[in-house]
Amino acid sequence: MAANEKDRLGDKLHDVEKAREDIYFAERDRTLVEQLRRSKESGDEAAEKQAAHMRCPKCGERLTQRHLHGIEIEECPGCHGIWLDQGEAEKIGRRETEGWIARWLRTEFPKST
Repeated sequence: MAANEKDRLGDKLHDVEKAREDIYFAERDRTLVEQLRRSKESGDEAAEKQAAHMRCPKCGERLTQRHLHGIEIEECPGCHGIWLDQGEAEKIGRRETEGWIARWLRTEFPKST
């Protein structure tokens, strides 16, 4: 085997090794970029959730808490909307016996047997 052939074989082995290294680092970079993208998206989602917490879904004003017949509700000072948490409408309905709101609440939340 001539020295020239030996050098070409060494160059080819070096090129193959370099190509494998490039593939490895490219794949690792793709994985890291994807992880960063996912963490940024989840961070954005958490920031959006934090920004929307206790805000009126209609106008965006900060909701204030108010007591209505012993039930704590959220009220918007901007558009005067009233927001109820789960179960609060049922509690109000139990207190009401007559009127359209009582009839509506009874149809929305029928008594379970």
